[in-house]
Amino acid sequence: MTFIEQWLRSDIKNIDAYHVPVSKDMIKLDAMESPFGVPEDLKVEFLKCIEQSEVNRYPEADPSLLKDTLRSLMDIPDEFGILLGNGSDELIQLLALACSKDDLIMSFEPSFVMYELVSKYVNLEYFGVQLDSNFDINLSDALSTIEREKPKIIFIAYPNNPTGNCFDYDAIIEIIKSTNSMVILDEAYYAYSDKSFLSEISNFPNLLVLRTISKIGFAGLRLGLLIGDQETIAQLNKLRLPYNINALTQTSANFLLQDKQRIINNAQIIIEERRRLAHELSLFSKFKVYPSQTNFILVHSEDAYPLHTALKENGILIKGFPKDSKLSDFIRISVSEPVENNILIDAIRNYYGS
Repeated sequence: MTFIEQWLRSDIKNIDAYHVPVSKDMIKLDAMESPFGVPEDLKVEFLKCIEQSEVNRYPEADPSLLKDTLRSLMDIPDEFGILLGNGSDELIQLLALACSKDDLIMSFEPSFVMYELVSKYVNLEYFGVQLDSNFDINLSDALSTIEREKPKIIFIAYPNNPTGNCFDYDAIIEIIKSTNSMVILDEAYYAYSDKSFLSEISNFPNLLVLRTISKIGFAGLRLGLLIGDQETIAQLNKLRLPYNINALTQTSANFLLQDKQRIINNAQIIIEERRRLAHELSLFSKFKVYPSQTNFILVHSEDAYPLHTALKENGILIKGFPKDSKLSDFIRISVSEPVENNILIDAIRNYYGS
């Protein structure tokens, strides 16, 4: 046995590292990124802005200007507190760190894998409640599980990843009312959905809303935010590592997130393309296309694995799922701009010889 095998916490040995496939020179439709980067007409001004960043100094520890920018972009009321994270992943981990040794984290499955992984990282118990055949929450099952398991935290992705749907709003309200657990509504895809729980924070002290700028064009900046009651955010802030939002992210986000209308317009393009792409995909007899309120589409296909492989060989990367997964017969496709979406459709037509 090697030194690291002797030294490492035993349960860590059984955890697989988060896998990110190589994507160089490929059309990247696997990670729910936006196809819209820094606009051409802003690049010169953006670079000048970056030049002013003092990278020899620690970044602002509690960037109030960035919080104001996010409030304006996302219409976050002044009475709510904001906690910033190095991506929403850091905030998920921070919430887990607030738990005690024997506490349990609960979510619904299939959903965002980091809820379970982070639970394991910090040595907490995890329980996944299975969604029904339509990828929706069975409220009676959820309530009985909460009563039995007594979770400390309940993560609910809204809309859900990887299924793309929004769960029943009233069912989630019942879940929040039923428990003393902290309920986290993960609204990573808020820009592509017509529903949000942001306004409900005033009604429920056990509700927090998690968001990110990764899905609206700025995944590379790694910036997430947790929104909640001021007192709750102040207490959770004690767990935040100092200077966790680097200077370049702060400068870039403050500049790029000012153009709210452009971000809204880009999201609308994706929503329109989502509608068109879903229609195009539904024309293939091998596919069942699931409704989405995100910037991706979930598709059932018995050819999921060979299709995924064939597209990859042709320079198109979509999301496939492990063969032992309940989603093994599914693919997940990020919605891109029209040109890339058309390339994908043509490649699928070529695969099926149609």
